[in-house]
Amino acid sequence: MDRMRELIGILNKWAYEYYVLDAPTVSDREYDRLYDELRALEESTGRVEYDSPTRRVGGEPVKGFARHKHISRLYSLDKAVTYEQLSAFFTRISKETENPEYTVEYKFDGLTMCLTYENGRFVRATTRGNGVEGEDVTAQCLTIKSFPLSIAYKGVLEVQGEAIIRLSVLEKYNQTAKEQLKNARNAAAGAIRNLDPKVTAERSPEIIFYNINYASEGEFPTQESHYEFLKNNGFKVFPFIRLCKNYAEVIAAVEEIEVGRKSLDVLTDGAVIKLNDAALRESIGYTDKFPRWAIAYKFEAEESETIVKEIRWQVGRTGKLTPLAIVEPVELAGATVRRATLNNFGDLKRKDVKVGSKVLIRRSNEVIPEILGAVEHAVNAEEVKKPEFCPYCGSPVGESGANLFCPNKYCKPRVTGKVAHFASKDAMDIDGLSEMTAAQMYDTLNLRECSELYSYTASDLASLEGFKDKKISNILTAIEQSKKVPLERFLFALGIDGVGKVAARDLAKEFKSIEGLRAAGRDRLIAMDNVGEITADAILGWLNDKNNIEEIQNLLAAGVDPQPPGEGVRGGIFSGQYVVLTGALSDFKRSEAQKLIEERGGECQSAVTGKTTLVIKGEDAGSKLAKAEKLGIKIIDEEEFKKMLSGV
Repeated sequence: MDRMRELIGILNKWAYEYYVLDAPTVSDREYDRLYDELRALEESTGRVEYDSPTRRVGGEPVKGFARHKHISRLYSLDKAVTYEQLSAFFTRISKETENPEYTVEYKFDGLTMCLTYENGRFVRATTRGNGVEGEDVTAQCLTIKSFPLSIAYKGVLEVQGEAIIRLSVLEKYNQTAKEQLKNARNAAAGAIRNLDPKVTAERSPEIIFYNINYASEGEFPTQESHYEFLKNNGFKVFPFIRLCKNYAEVIAAVEEIEVGRKSLDVLTDGAVIKLNDAALRESIGYTDKFPRWAIAYKFEAEESETIVKEIRWQVGRTGKLTPLAIVEPVELAGATVRRATLNNFGDLKRKDVKVGSKVLIRRSNEVIPEILGAVEHAVNAEEVKKPEFCPYCGSPVGESGANLFCPNKYCKPRVTGKVAHFASKDAMDIDGLSEMTAAQMYDTLNLRECSELYSYTASDLASLEGFKDKKISNILTAIEQSKKVPLERFLFALGIDGVGKVAARDLAKEFKSIEGLRAAGRDRLIAMDNVGEITADAILGWLNDKNNIEEIQNLLAAGVDPQPPGEGVRGGIFSGQYVVLTGALSDFKRSEAQKLIEERGGECQSAVTGKTTLVIKGEDAGSKLAKAEKLGIKIIDEEEFKKMLSGV
C-alpha cells in the first residue's frame, strides 16, 4: 500500500504538470513505466484507491444518465451584444453600490459542468441541465485529466467549469474519424453526453474551471479568491482574469479578450463581467434566470447555418481547383456572407456537402468563411460531380490524392494569380499591380510570365482600359524599383509550394543566392527548421524545372537583382538592429518603412521580444509600445526615424 500511495502521488503530480500546467517534467515513457507498475499492484491486491490515475480509463457504456440535483442552483448569465447594453448593466449596478470592482474573464463556448467533492474526494460530475438538476456524467468525466481526484479542502464543494475540445484536437480527430464533428462546441457536448465513456476518451475533452458554486466550509469573499482556490488546488483555469475599477477598464479588458481570442486554440464567444465582491453580489441578488451582478458580453457570431445554392470551381496560381460554395445570405461576424470555401474535392465529399444542403459555416479573422460540414440535406439535394475539364480553359483535369488540378500553366486564373502574388507587397512590392490589372494584361498584352512585366512600355500600358498618364507612370516606376529586391522576398515571389515568408527568409540566410539554393542537397534543406521533406522536394523540383530556370534567367536579364542578406548594408544606420514598427506613420506605408530599414542593415520584427533593440512608434501605438517601455527598449518617433534615414 505504501508503494501504491507513493506511485499515485507521483503520477498525479506529473499529470497535473502535463494536463493543467502544460509543463511536463518527465517523458511519456517514464510516466507509462510507473503507471504500469501501479496497475500491476492494483491487480495483485484487488484494490484501487479513490484518486488512482487508473480510474481515468473509460469504462463500459452506461444505460442512461441519472438525474442529480445540484446543491446550489447554477444560473445562466444575462447577455449584452452592444456596448450600450453593457453600459445599462453598469448604470444599474451603480445605483446599488458605490465604486464597485469587477472581474473580466473569457467566456468559453462548450458544455457547463458541475463537479462535487466531499471530504477531499471527487464524487460526482454533472451537466448544468436546467440549473436545478443535471445529468450524472461521472463515468465520462473520469476520462478527463484536467481536474484533480483529491483536494486538500475537506468540506462539501461544488465547482463549475466549461467542458471544451481544443480546435487543434478537433481537427486531428476529424482527420481519421468516420463521422465528422461539426464544431468544437457540439463536439464537447457530444463527448460528455455520450453513453460510452470510451468515446469521451477518444475525443479528448478537458474542463476549464472558473467558479465555486457551493462550499460548506470557509469563505470566498471575491471572484479573485475563487480563481486562486481553483488554481491552487489543481483545477485547470484559464490564465486570464482582469480586476477593473470602472467601466472604461472593463471595456479595455473586453477588447483585449476580443483580440486575444482570435489566436486561441479554444472556442470562445465572449467575455464575462462579474462584481468581484461576494457580499455585494448577495445584496444585489438574482432574477428568476440570472444573477443581477454578472453579465456576458457576447461577440458577433462566427458560426452559423445556411443553405448551399451552388458550387463553383476556382483555379488558383498553382492550378489547384477549389470548390466555392454560393450560399443563402447569412449574417456572420458582422458581415453578410454569400459564399464559403472548401479545401478540395475530397474535403467536399468528406463533409458530405451537396447543392441544397444545410451547412455549418465559420468565419474568423475576417477571411472568407469555411464550410465545417453538412447539418442536413433537402429531399432534392444534389451530389456535386467531380469536374472533368477546367472551367476556365477546358483542359482535362488532373488528379492527385484529394486535389484536382488544371495542367495548363497558361490558364488565365493561374497566370493572374501568379502575377498578383509576384507583385504583392511581401514579394516584389509592385504597388498597383492587382489581380484585376494582371487580368487586363493577360487579355490585352498577352501576359504569360512575370518576367514580361519588365519589358512593358508606357504605350503598352496605355492600351489598358482605365490607364491614364499618372497611373501608367506609377506602375512603371514601381516595376523599376522592384528590381532591387532582398533575396528572401524574391524567393517568396517565385511562388514555390510551401515556401512562405518565414521559409524564404531562412533560405536566403542559409544559401545567399539562387545559385546556392539550386546547388543545395535535399538533406541540407530538410535539416533546416522551417523546411520539411515535402517542401524540400517542392523547392528542388521547382528550381530544376527547365521552364522555371528559363524564367529566372529572364528576370535576371531584365535587371532584377536579388540582394543577399546583409550585402551592401554593412555599416548601414540600422546595421545590427532588430526593429519593430508600431502605430501609424504619417509619411510612410508600413512596407516602405520596413524596406528602408532592411536596405540599411536592419531586421524588422513583427513583435517585441527580448531580441528587439529599437521600436519606431507612430500614431495610436498600442501594446507593442507598452511592452517596449516595460523592457527598457529604445523608442523613437517618426521624426527621429527620418533623421536616421537622412544620416542626421
